[in-house]
Amino acid sequence: MRRIALHMLMGDTGKYFGIVAGVMFASLLLVQQLAMFAGIMQQMYSGISAVNADIWVMDQKVRYIDDSQPMTDGQLGRVRSVEGVAWAVQLYKGSVQAKLEDGTNVGVALYGLDDTTFIGGPARMVEGKLSDLRQGEAVVVDVMSAMDKLAHVNKDGTKTPLKAGETLELNDHRVIVAGFCEVERGFQSMPVVYTTYNRALSIVPAQRKNLSYILAAPQRGQSAEAVAARVGRVTGLAAYTSDQFIAKTLNYFITETSIVINFGLSAFIAFLIGTLIAGQTFYNFTMDNLRHFGALKAMGAGNGTLLSMILMQAALVGALGFGTGTGLACLMGLAMQDSMISFTLPWYVLVATGVVVVGIVTIAAAVSLRKVIRLEPGIVFRG
Repeated sequence: MRRIALHMLMGDTGKYFGIVAGVMFASLLLVQQLAMFAGIMQQMYSGISAVNADIWVMDQKVRYIDDSQPMTDGQLGRVRSVEGVAWAVQLYKGSVQAKLEDGTNVGVALYGLDDTTFIGGPARMVEGKLSDLRQGEAVVVDVMSAMDKLAHVNKDGTKTPLKAGETLELNDHRVIVAGFCEVERGFQSMPVVYTTYNRALSIVPAQRKNLSYILAAPQRGQSAEAVAARVGRVTGLAAYTSDQFIAKTLNYFITETSIVINFGLSAFIAFLIGTLIAGQTFYNFTMDNLRHFGALKAMGAGNGTLLSMILMQAALVGALGFGTGTGLACLMGLAMQDSMISFTLPWYVLVATGVVVVGIVTIAAAVSLRKVIRLEPGIVFRG
């Protein structure tokens, strides 16, 4: 029966490829949209995951990582005095304008690290050492921006990468590039510049409150969750573990912005198109083969046998369509990896797409099954 089912399915090449194409197109769109959504969500909290800190302390009004509300420097001493805190350091996070040689202004994300420990700095240096920030007016620039947005623009339009030892103008303040680092690309894709906390304050406009975040760690034997909760109770500030802060950031963008609606609508359209194409084509295929199913019934094949045949046909086209669509989406992701488009393919994207594909082929098979089960064997004897 399996051989007969495969012969029936592949005998009509046009309808066979039509069903596979419908599932493939739906899989391609679903994987692409979900992978882009996952990539954008990852960019939303890249500023948290890139910092090696167990506890983040901030103003109560902070809603997500880029929504820093400045605090007074005196809050750092209060956090350090809380029982269970092993250490705490300050972190400045803000934006400044970098003026290029041609007069163009480029927005830059500026990080001011603790002058002694450099906690919160980039995890991987490409050139130089993070300790080079101790040099006068030194900064570390992310390597991608040094080759693109902060590069020197030549007269012929080509770009010459920024090099170590060259100067950079930030808010009319000249700094010296001491090294380059790799960073996770953020949602705004702004160039990232690291320097010391006090030097960052000399670059940005003077104000009474400058402290963006306080990074802390629990003492050995104490959990980060318990210490963060204690810091919040004692200081009146908001204190979260890294995972909690990531969840808070994601929750803001999911509930307070339209990003989920936009990507959800695209995913729904992909599901709808895939279901309509695959369902209609599979139904036409079944109608064209009603006489064959009738003959099998007349020879004693029960509904269970016919059911297994149709389900095997649906499973085959579903597997082929899912595999082909996912493969094409992965190729598109590889082609976009050096572009500004975010594309991340975690395992749950493939699982979610697989579940949707199962739903598509199940609906397509169910439409055909109803006709086959109600089929009278005598149809084979009609003229």
